[in-house]
Amino acid sequence: MASYRSSGIGGWLLVFCLLLLVWQPLSLAIVASSAIVSLPDRGLPLAALMAARLLAAAFGIGAGLALLKRRPGAVAFAKLSLVVSAAVDLVVYTTPYFPNNRAPGETPVFILVSLAYSTGWFLYLTRSARVQETFS
Repeated sequence: MASYRSSGIGGWLLVFCLLLLVWQPLSLAIVASSAIVSLPDRGLPLAALMAARLLAAAFGIGAGLALLKRRPGAVAFAKLSLVVSAAVDLVVYTTPYFPNNRAPGETPVFILVSLAYSTGWFLYLTRSARVQETFS
């Protein structure tokens, strides 16, 4: 069995870290920049959802950094980040407060994709030999 501890963070674990550190903040910036123009019309509910999305991205960045630096509790923090992100996505997709351009009937697809993404990475963090070896 290969020793992941000596080889550093790599493979799917590195992909996950990059998603947390690069993709999640970038996608938040794109979505927020288009949603912010609706703030005067949608008010406090939109502001609260934007803050929740920002918090979820901050959790993701913290989790990604903790994983890269192999901090104790990093895996649990990353799992919490996934749960927070999925919960925020569910609220965004199931309430009318966040502006969107989804066609009728597409919301369940967005929900399923979000849940599949979070569940897949959660299971990876739980079952991966690389994760177990790196953080044991």
